[in-house]
Amino acid sequence: MTNLSGFYKLNAEERLNLIKKKYSLSKEEVEILKNTGALSISTADRMIENVVSTFHLPFALANNFVINGKEYLIPMVLEEPSVVAAACKAAKLSLPAGFTSDADEPVMIGQIQIMGIKDTENAKKMFEEKKAEILQIAKTYAVQIEKFGGGIKALNARVLESIRGKIFLVEFDVDVRDAMGANTINTILEGVAPSIIQFIGGTIRLRILSNLAVKRKVRAKVIWKKELIGEDGVEGVLDGYALAASDIFRCSTHNKGIMNGIDAVGIATGNDWRAVEAGAHSYASLNGYKPLTHYEKNKEGDLVGSIELPLPVGTIGGAINTNPLSKIALKILGVKSARELAMAMACVGLANNFAALLALSTTGIQKGHMKLHAKNIAVLAGASTPEEIDSVTEVLGENKNFSLDFAKQTLEKVRGSK
Repeated sequence: MTNLSGFYKLNAEERLNLIKKKYSLSKEEVEILKNTGALSISTADRMIENVVSTFHLPFALANNFVINGKEYLIPMVLEEPSVVAAACKAAKLSLPAGFTSDADEPVMIGQIQIMGIKDTENAKKMFEEKKAEILQIAKTYAVQIEKFGGGIKALNARVLESIRGKIFLVEFDVDVRDAMGANTINTILEGVAPSIIQFIGGTIRLRILSNLAVKRKVRAKVIWKKELIGEDGVEGVLDGYALAASDIFRCSTHNKGIMNGIDAVGIATGNDWRAVEAGAHSYASLNGYKPLTHYEKNKEGDLVGSIELPLPVGTIGGAINTNPLSKIALKILGVKSARELAMAMACVGLANNFAALLALSTTGIQKGHMKLHAKNIAVLAGASTPEEIDSVTEVLGENKNFSLDFAKQTLEKVRGSK
Protein backbone atom coordinates (compact mmCIF):
# COMPACT_ATOMS: atom_id res chain seq x y z
CA MET A 1 0.00 0.00 0.00
CA THR A 2 3.04 2.27 -0.21
CA ASN A 3 1.65 3.92 -3.37
CA LEU A 4 -1.29 5.14 -1.26
CA SER A 5 0.97 7.11 1.04
CA GLY A 6 -0.54 10.55 1.62
CA PHE A 7 -3.97 9.32 0.54
CA TYR A 8 -5.65 11.55 3.14
CA LYS A 9 -3.98 14.64 1.63
CA LEU A 10 -5.73 14.17 -1.73
CA ASN A 11 -9.15 15.58 -2.46
CA ALA A 12 -12.06 13.19 -3.05
CA GLU A 13 -11.78 13.24 -6.85
CA GLU A 14 -8.05 12.55 -6.74
CA ARG A 15 -8.60 9.64 -4.38
CA LEU A 16 -11.25 8.20 -6.68
CA ASN A 17 -8.97 8.46 -9.71
CA LEU A 18 -6.19 6.72 -7.80
CA ILE A 19 -8.51 3.89 -6.72
CA LYS A 20 -9.84 3.61 -10.29
CA LYS A 21 -6.34 2.96 -11.63
CA LYS A 22 -5.17 0.71 -8.79
CA TYR A 23 -8.22 -1.59 -8.87
CA SER A 24 -9.09 -1.27 -12.58
CA LEU A 25 -12.59 0.01 -11.91
CA SER A 26 -14.89 0.07 -14.93
CA LYS A 27 -16.55 3.24 -16.16
CA GLU A 28 -19.85 2.00 -14.76
CA GLU A 29 -18.32 1.33 -11.34
CA VAL A 30 -16.80 4.83 -11.26
CA GLU A 31 -20.17 6.36 -12.15
CA ILE A 32 -21.80 4.43 -9.29
CA LEU A 33 -19.23 5.84 -6.87
CA LYS A 34 -19.84 9.36 -8.21
CA ASN A 35 -23.61 9.07 -7.76
CA THR A 36 -23.74 10.32 -4.17
CA GLY A 37 -27.37 11.44 -4.09
CA ALA A 38 -28.43 13.99 -1.49
CA LEU A 39 -25.15 13.77 0.40
CA SER A 40 -22.69 15.55 -1.87
CA ILE A 41 -19.13 14.32 -2.11
CA SER A 42 -17.85 17.66 -0.75
CA THR A 43 -20.08 17.38 2.33
CA ALA A 44 -19.10 13.75 2.90
CA ASP A 45 -15.43 14.73 2.59
CA ARG A 46 -15.88 17.12 5.52
CA MET A 47 -17.60 14.50 7.67
CA ILE A 48 -14.95 11.72 7.70
CA GLU A 49 -11.50 10.97 6.29
CA ASN A 50 -10.34 9.43 3.00
CA VAL A 51 -13.76 9.79 1.30
CA VAL A 52 -14.19 8.48 -2.27
CA SER A 53 -18.00 8.23 -2.39
CA THR A 54 -21.10 7.76 -0.25
CA PHE A 55 -22.92 4.53 0.53
CA HIS A 56 -26.65 4.21 -0.12
CA LEU A 57 -29.27 2.39 1.94
CA PRO A 58 -33.05 2.34 1.53
CA PHE A 59 -34.86 5.21 3.28
CA ALA A 60 -38.38 4.11 4.31
CA LEU A 61 -41.25 5.43 6.42
CA ALA A 62 -43.18 3.35 8.96
CA ASN A 63 -46.77 4.38 9.53
CA ASN A 64 -49.52 3.53 12.06
CA PHE A 65 -47.54 4.77 15.07
CA VAL A 66 -49.46 6.61 17.77
CA ILE A 67 -47.31 7.54 20.76
CA ASN A 68 -48.75 9.36 23.78
CA GLY A 69 -51.75 10.24 21.63
CA LYS A 70 -49.70 11.77 18.80
CA GLU A 71 -49.41 10.30 15.30
CA TYR A 72 -45.91 9.74 13.92
CA LEU A 73 -44.46 8.77 10.56
CA ILE A 74 -41.19 7.07 11.44
CA PRO A 75 -38.13 7.35 9.13
CA MET A 76 -36.08 4.13 8.97
CA VAL A 77 -32.84 3.45 7.09
CA LEU A 78 -31.69 -0.16 6.72
CA GLU A 79 -31.25 -2.99 4.22
CA GLU A 80 -32.99 -5.91 5.94
CA PRO A 81 -36.33 -6.96 4.39
CA SER A 82 -39.45 -7.15 6.58
CA VAL A 83 -38.27 -4.83 9.38
CA VAL A 84 -40.27 -1.83 8.18
CA ALA A 85 -43.30 -3.98 7.34
CA ALA A 86 -43.10 -5.64 10.76
CA ALA A 87 -42.98 -2.28 12.54
CA CYS A 88 -46.01 -1.03 10.58
CA LYS A 89 -47.97 -4.20 11.33
CA ALA A 90 -47.18 -4.17 15.04
CA ALA A 91 -48.07 -0.49 15.30
CA LYS A 92 -51.37 -1.05 13.46
CA LEU A 93 -52.29 -3.85 15.86
CA SER A 94 -51.81 -1.42 18.78
CA LEU A 95 -54.41 1.05 17.50
CA PRO A 96 -56.38 3.04 18.45
CA ALA A 97 -54.62 3.48 21.80
CA GLY A 98 -51.09 3.03 20.49
CA PHE A 99 -48.00 3.31 22.68
CA THR A 100 -47.24 5.28 25.83
CA SER A 101 -43.67 6.37 26.51
CA ASP A 102 -41.56 8.54 28.79
CA ALA A 103 -37.88 9.40 29.03
CA ASP A 104 -35.40 10.60 31.64
CA GLU A 105 -33.71 13.96 31.43
CA PRO A 106 -30.77 13.81 28.96
CA VAL A 107 -27.99 13.29 31.51
CA MET A 108 -24.79 11.63 30.34
CA ILE A 109 -21.80 10.40 32.35
CA GLY A 110 -18.24 11.54 31.61
CA GLN A 111 -15.16 9.88 33.09
CA ILE A 112 -11.62 11.02 33.82
CA GLN A 113 -9.12 8.25 34.55
CA ILE A 114 -6.18 9.18 36.79
CA MET A 115 -3.34 6.73 37.39
CA GLY A 116 -0.29 6.65 39.65
CA ILE A 117 -1.88 7.85 42.90
CA LYS A 118 -0.41 5.80 45.73
CA ASP A 119 -2.51 7.17 48.58
CA THR A 120 -5.99 7.10 47.06
CA GLU A 121 -7.71 7.71 50.41
CA ASN A 122 -5.88 11.00 50.85
CA ALA A 123 -6.57 11.85 47.20
CA LYS A 124 -10.28 11.22 47.80
CA LYS A 125 -10.17 13.55 50.80
CA MET A 126 -8.39 16.26 48.78
CA PHE A 127 -10.90 15.81 45.97
CA GLU A 128 -13.83 16.37 48.32
CA GLU A 129 -12.19 19.48 49.75
CA LYS A 130 -11.62 20.91 46.26
CA LYS A 131 -14.87 19.63 44.74
CA ALA A 132 -16.60 23.03 44.62
CA GLU A 133 -13.55 24.61 43.00
CA ILE A 134 -13.30 21.78 40.44
CA LEU A 135 -16.96 22.26 39.58
CA GLN A 136 -16.47 25.98 39.00
CA ILE A 137 -13.53 25.30 36.67
CA ALA A 138 -15.52 22.65 34.79
CA LYS A 139 -18.44 25.04 34.38
CA THR A 140 -16.26 27.37 32.32
CA TYR A 141 -16.18 24.64 29.67
CA ALA A 142 -19.95 24.09 29.88
CA VAL A 143 -21.05 27.63 29.06
CA GLN A 144 -22.50 26.71 25.67
CA ILE A 145 -24.72 23.89 26.93
CA GLU A 146 -25.83 26.04 29.90
CA LYS A 147 -27.31 28.52 27.41
CA PHE A 148 -29.81 25.82 26.43
CA GLY A 149 -30.71 24.86 30.00
CA GLY A 150 -28.21 22.04 30.42
CA GLY A 151 -24.94 21.81 32.26
CA ILE A 152 -23.08 19.89 34.97
CA LYS A 153 -25.42 18.27 37.47
CA ALA A 154 -23.09 16.22 39.66
CA LEU A 155 -19.43 15.41 40.31
CA ASN A 156 -18.10 12.37 42.14
CA ALA A 157 -15.00 10.18 42.43
CA ARG A 158 -14.39 6.51 43.12
CA VAL A 159 -11.39 4.19 43.29
CA LEU A 160 -11.18 1.01 41.23
CA GLU A 161 -8.83 -1.95 41.52
CA SER A 162 -7.42 -2.96 38.13
CA ILE A 163 -4.73 -5.13 36.55
CA ARG A 164 -2.64 -1.94 36.33
CA GLY A 165 -3.12 -0.91 39.92
CA LYS A 166 -5.57 1.53 41.47
CA ILE A 167 -7.56 3.83 39.21
CA PHE A 168 -8.85 7.12 40.56
CA LEU A 169 -12.00 7.74 38.52
CA VAL A 170 -13.66 11.15 38.40
CA GLU A 171 -17.20 11.19 37.02
CA PHE A 172 -19.34 14.10 35.84
CA ASP A 173 -23.09 13.99 35.23
CA VAL A 174 -23.94 16.43 32.45
CA ASP A 175 -27.35 17.43 31.11
CA VAL A 176 -26.68 17.73 27.37
CA ARG A 177 -30.23 18.79 26.36
CA ASP A 178 -31.01 17.93 22.71
CA ALA A 179 -27.49 16.82 21.78
CA MET A 180 -26.17 13.28 21.97
CA GLY A 181 -23.52 14.85 24.18
CA ALA A 182 -20.18 13.31 23.27
CA ASN A 183 -18.49 16.52 22.10
CA THR A 184 -19.92 18.56 24.97
CA ILE A 185 -18.79 16.13 27.65
CA ASN A 186 -15.38 15.41 26.16
CA THR A 187 -14.67 19.15 25.95
CA ILE A 188 -15.51 19.56 29.64
CA LEU A 189 -13.41 16.56 30.67
CA GLU A 190 -10.32 17.55 28.71
CA GLY A 191 -10.61 21.12 29.93
CA VAL A 192 -10.90 20.40 33.65
CA ALA A 193 -8.61 17.35 33.94
CA PRO A 194 -5.29 19.28 34.35
CA SER A 195 -6.77 21.24 37.26
CA ILE A 196 -7.86 18.06 39.04
CA ILE A 197 -4.37 16.54 39.08
CA GLN A 198 -2.97 19.83 40.36
CA PHE A 199 -5.10 19.22 43.45
CA ILE A 200 -4.67 15.45 43.91
CA GLY A 201 -1.66 14.45 41.79
CA GLY A 202 -1.40 11.47 39.45
CA THR A 203 -1.30 11.11 35.68
CA ILE A 204 -4.22 11.83 33.38
CA ARG A 205 -5.20 9.00 31.05
CA LEU A 206 -8.67 8.61 29.52
CA ARG A 207 -11.11 11.53 29.37
CA ILE A 208 -14.27 10.29 27.65
CA LEU A 209 -18.02 9.94 28.01
CA SER A 210 -19.66 6.61 28.82
CA ASN A 211 -22.09 5.10 26.31
CA LEU A 212 -23.80 3.23 29.14
CA ALA A 213 -26.24 6.10 29.70
CA VAL A 214 -28.08 4.67 32.73
CA LYS A 215 -29.28 8.15 33.70
CA ARG A 216 -30.80 8.70 30.25
CA LYS A 217 -33.24 5.80 29.98
CA VAL A 218 -36.45 5.63 27.99
CA ARG A 219 -39.49 3.44 28.56
CA ALA A 220 -42.43 2.45 26.37
CA LYS A 221 -45.52 0.33 26.88
CA VAL A 222 -48.33 -1.03 24.71
CA ILE A 223 -51.28 -3.41 24.92
CA TRP A 224 -51.96 -5.78 22.03
CA LYS A 225 -55.56 -6.95 22.29
CA LYS A 226 -56.25 -10.67 22.39
CA GLU A 227 -59.08 -10.10 19.88
CA LEU A 228 -56.57 -8.82 17.30
CA ILE A 229 -53.62 -11.19 17.70
CA GLY A 230 -55.49 -14.26 18.93
CA GLU A 231 -55.04 -16.24 22.12
CA ASP A 232 -52.39 -18.39 20.43
CA GLY A 233 -50.56 -15.21 19.45
CA VAL A 234 -50.53 -14.03 23.05
CA GLU A 235 -49.28 -17.37 24.32
CA GLY A 236 -46.74 -17.67 21.51
CA VAL A 237 -45.14 -14.31 22.28
CA LEU A 238 -45.04 -15.13 26.00
CA ASP A 239 -43.38 -18.47 25.27
CA GLY A 240 -40.84 -16.83 22.98
CA TYR A 241 -40.09 -14.20 25.62
CA ALA A 242 -39.63 -16.94 28.23
CA LEU A 243 -36.91 -18.52 26.11
CA ALA A 244 -35.08 -15.20 25.72
CA ALA A 245 -35.27 -14.63 29.47
CA SER A 246 -33.83 -18.10 30.12
CA ASP A 247 -31.18 -18.56 27.42
CA ILE A 248 -28.45 -16.12 26.41
CA PHE A 249 -28.17 -17.54 22.89
CA ARG A 250 -31.80 -16.71 22.17
CA CYS A 251 -31.60 -13.46 24.16
CA SER A 252 -28.85 -12.15 21.88
CA THR A 253 -31.11 -12.52 18.83
CA HIS A 254 -34.13 -11.26 20.78
CA ASN A 255 -32.33 -7.99 21.57
CA LYS A 256 -30.94 -7.78 18.04
CA GLY A 257 -34.54 -7.74 16.80
CA ILE A 258 -35.23 -4.75 19.04
CA MET A 259 -32.21 -2.91 17.66
CA ASN A 260 -33.33 -3.59 14.08
CA GLY A 261 -35.90 -0.85 14.53
CA ILE A 262 -34.00 1.42 16.91
CA ASP A 263 -30.84 1.46 14.77
CA ALA A 264 -32.85 2.13 11.61
CA VAL A 265 -34.35 5.29 13.13
CA GLY A 266 -30.96 6.26 14.56
CA ILE A 267 -29.29 6.03 11.16
CA ALA A 268 -32.12 7.94 9.45
CA THR A 269 -31.84 10.79 11.94
CA GLY A 270 -28.04 11.02 11.79
CA ASN A 271 -27.41 9.60 15.26
CA ASP A 272 -24.49 7.49 16.48
CA TRP A 273 -26.16 4.08 16.30
CA ARG A 274 -22.96 2.34 17.43
CA ALA A 275 -23.17 4.26 20.72
CA VAL A 276 -26.83 3.29 20.98
CA GLU A 277 -25.96 -0.38 20.38
CA ALA A 278 -23.12 -0.34 22.92
CA GLY A 279 -25.30 1.25 25.58
CA ALA A 280 -28.26 -1.04 24.95
CA HIS A 281 -26.31 -4.28 25.18
CA SER A 282 -24.27 -3.06 28.16
CA TYR A 283 -27.52 -2.21 29.94
CA ALA A 284 -28.93 -5.63 29.06
CA SER A 285 -25.80 -7.16 30.64
CA LEU A 286 -26.19 -5.55 34.06
CA ASN A 287 -26.72 -8.44 36.50
CA GLY A 288 -26.58 -10.97 33.66
CA TYR A 289 -27.60 -10.53 30.01
CA LYS A 290 -31.39 -10.19 29.83
CA PRO A 291 -34.07 -9.10 27.31
CA LEU A 292 -34.61 -5.36 26.95
CA THR A 293 -38.34 -5.98 26.59
CA HIS A 294 -40.86 -7.57 28.93
CA TYR A 295 -44.17 -9.31 28.17
CA GLU A 296 -47.07 -10.38 30.37
CA LYS A 297 -50.84 -10.91 30.25
CA ASN A 298 -53.28 -8.54 31.88
CA LYS A 299 -56.48 -9.71 33.58
CA GLU A 300 -58.36 -9.46 30.27
CA GLY A 301 -55.91 -11.86 28.64
CA ASP A 302 -54.37 -9.18 26.42
CA LEU A 303 -50.62 -9.01 25.80
CA VAL A 304 -48.81 -6.18 27.56
CA GLY A 305 -45.40 -5.32 26.13
CA SER A 306 -42.86 -2.92 27.57
CA ILE A 307 -39.28 -1.84 27.00
CA GLU A 308 -36.61 0.04 28.96
CA LEU A 309 -33.14 0.96 27.77
CA PRO A 310 -30.73 3.90 27.64
CA LEU A 311 -30.94 5.91 24.41
CA PRO A 312 -28.27 8.63 24.07
CA VAL A 313 -29.58 10.33 20.93
CA GLY A 314 -29.85 13.91 19.75
CA THR A 315 -31.68 16.23 17.40
CA ILE A 316 -28.79 18.66 17.00
CA GLY A 317 -25.03 18.40 16.45
CA GLY A 318 -22.72 16.06 14.55
CA ALA A 319 -23.98 14.44 11.35
CA ILE A 320 -27.52 15.59 12.18
CA ASN A 321 -26.60 19.13 11.15
CA THR A 322 -24.48 18.03 8.20
CA ASN A 323 -26.44 15.36 6.35
CA PRO A 324 -29.44 16.87 4.53
CA LEU A 325 -31.32 13.56 4.66
CA SER A 326 -31.09 13.52 8.46
CA LYS A 327 -32.65 16.97 8.61
CA ILE A 328 -35.48 15.81 6.35
CA ALA A 329 -35.98 12.67 8.45
CA LEU A 330 -36.33 14.72 11.64
CA LYS A 331 -38.71 17.11 9.89
CA ILE A 332 -40.93 14.20 8.82
CA LEU A 333 -40.76 12.64 12.29
CA GLY A 334 -41.73 15.95 13.85
CA VAL A 335 -40.05 15.51 17.22
CA LYS A 336 -39.35 18.61 19.29
CA SER A 337 -36.59 17.25 21.51
CA ALA A 338 -34.05 14.47 21.94
CA ARG A 339 -36.29 12.94 24.61
CA GLU A 340 -39.20 12.75 22.17
CA LEU A 341 -36.92 11.16 19.56
CA ALA A 342 -35.79 8.56 22.13
CA MET A 343 -39.42 7.76 22.97
CA ALA A 344 -40.26 7.20 19.30
CA MET A 345 -37.21 4.95 18.87
CA ALA A 346 -38.11 2.86 21.92
CA CYS A 347 -41.63 2.30 20.56
CA VAL A 348 -40.23 1.17 17.20
CA GLY A 349 -37.88 -1.25 18.96
CA LEU A 350 -40.75 -2.70 20.99
CA ALA A 351 -42.91 -2.98 17.85
CA ASN A 352 -40.23 -4.83 15.91
CA ASN A 353 -39.55 -7.21 18.80
CA PHE A 354 -43.23 -8.04 19.19
CA ALA A 355 -43.67 -8.60 15.44
CA ALA A 356 -40.69 -10.95 15.35
CA LEU A 357 -41.88 -12.96 18.37
CA LEU A 358 -45.40 -13.22 16.94
CA ALA A 359 -44.12 -14.49 13.59
CA LEU A 360 -41.53 -16.82 15.09
CA SER A 361 -43.98 -18.43 17.49
CA THR A 362 -46.81 -18.89 14.99
CA THR A 363 -46.29 -18.88 11.20
CA GLY A 364 -42.48 -18.75 11.25
CA ILE A 365 -40.22 -15.84 10.31
CA GLN A 366 -39.32 -16.94 6.79
CA LYS A 367 -42.79 -16.68 5.27
CA GLY A 368 -42.94 -12.89 5.38
CA HIS A 369 -39.20 -12.31 5.31
CA MET A 370 -38.54 -14.31 2.17
CA LYS A 371 -41.56 -12.86 0.40
CA LEU A 372 -40.05 -9.41 0.80
CA HIS A 373 -36.54 -10.70 0.11
CA ALA A 374 -37.75 -12.17 -3.21
CA LYS A 375 -37.39 -8.78 -4.90
CA ASN A 376 -33.69 -8.75 -4.03
CA ILE A 377 -33.32 -12.24 -5.48
CA ALA A 378 -35.13 -11.18 -8.67
CA VAL A 379 -32.69 -8.31 -9.14
CA LEU A 380 -29.72 -10.62 -8.46
CA ALA A 381 -31.08 -12.95 -11.15
CA GLY A 382 -30.90 -10.10 -13.65
CA ALA A 383 -34.43 -8.63 -13.64
CA SER A 384 -33.94 -5.02 -14.69
CA THR A 385 -37.40 -3.48 -15.12
CA PRO A 386 -40.22 -3.08 -12.59
CA GLU A 387 -42.34 -5.49 -14.66
CA GLU A 388 -39.65 -8.18 -14.67
CA ILE A 389 -38.95 -7.78 -10.95
CA ASP A 390 -42.65 -8.02 -10.05
CA SER A 391 -43.23 -11.02 -12.32
CA VAL A 392 -40.26 -12.99 -11.00
CA THR A 393 -41.10 -12.05 -7.39
CA GLU A 394 -44.66 -13.31 -7.82
CA VAL A 395 -43.55 -16.68 -9.22
CA LEU A 396 -40.97 -17.15 -6.45
CA GLY A 397 -43.63 -16.50 -3.83
CA GLU A 398 -46.20 -18.78 -5.41
CA ASN A 399 -43.71 -21.65 -5.59
CA LYS A 400 -42.07 -20.84 -2.22
CA ASN A 401 -38.77 -21.32 -3.99
CA PHE A 402 -36.38 -18.44 -3.40
CA SER A 403 -33.21 -19.90 -4.87
CA LEU A 404 -31.17 -17.82 -7.31
CA ASP A 405 -31.17 -20.61 -9.92
CA PHE A 406 -34.97 -20.79 -9.90
CA ALA A 407 -35.15 -16.99 -10.16
CA LYS A 408 -32.90 -17.06 -13.25
CA GLN A 409 -35.02 -19.78 -14.84
CA THR A 410 -38.17 -17.80 -14.09
CA LEU A 411 -36.69 -14.64 -15.59
CA GLU A 412 -35.89 -16.50 -18.82
CA LYS A 413 -39.51 -17.65 -19.03
CA VAL A 414 -40.79 -14.15 -18.32
CA ARG A 415 -38.64 -12.69 -21.09
CA GLY A 416 -39.54 -15.53 -23.43
CA SER A 417 -43.25 -14.86 -23.00
CA LYS A 418 -42.98 -11.29 -24.25
